[in-house]
Amino acid sequence: MTEIIPAIMPKNLNDLENKVSLVRGAARWVQIDVMDGNFVSAVDWPFPDMRRAASAILSEEEGLPYWNDINYEFDLMIKNPEKYAEDFVRLGGGRIIFHYESADKDKIWEAVRKVQDMNTEVAIAIDTVTPNDALDEFLTDERPVDFVQLMGIAQIGYQGQPFDERVIPKIKALRGKFPDIMISIDGGVNFDSAPLLIDAGANRLVAGSVILKSENPREAIGRLKLLSI
Repeated sequence: MTEIIPAIMPKNLNDLENKVSLVRGAARWVQIDVMDGNFVSAVDWPFPDMRRAASAILSEEEGLPYWNDINYEFDLMIKNPEKYAEDFVRLGGGRIIFHYESADKDKIWEAVRKVQDMNTEVAIAIDTVTPNDALDEFLTDERPVDFVQLMGIAQIGYQGQPFDERVIPKIKALRGKFPDIMISIDGGVNFDSAPLLIDAGANRLVAGSVILKSENPREAIGRLKLLSI
């Protein structure tokens, strides 16, 4: 069964807690989109009350909301990710995702190594216009990344964007070249696109608005899961 991961763009700490509570029990992981206003125009981190919370979490006085029940992956849509990679692991990230386009290759590798050295899963994400070949060395290195994330929308950093069908041939080509790689799709995931993505070879779907804007988020997650059976 394809893994379904709710994507959250939190406005503040209360918003994060409220949205996680909506999917708690139906999902094992949630993805927090981290946007700095530089790599993408949107900004959601760090919001003011998160600075206090982050300090408490880093000192191990507190944890992320429902951390006993939910695992967190951080999608770092930020510039200079190598500077912040370790902080997001310490904040509770079990998976860290770096965008290939956010920095030069050496800095991306530096960020990857920092996360790997902390025994945490790491991924590289690419946009629909970035050739799959950009991923090759990250998958064939002696210490390859754990998975890749292909974006299913043309403009990242915003939920509710239309599905970009260009990701379908990218999934098929990547699956053909690396049969065993975990492929996660972020953006444009809905009840119509999910079957296409799964048939193309995706193992994991990250969905935002189709879950959080539904009347029953847990039911929406279950419906997405059934599409992969």
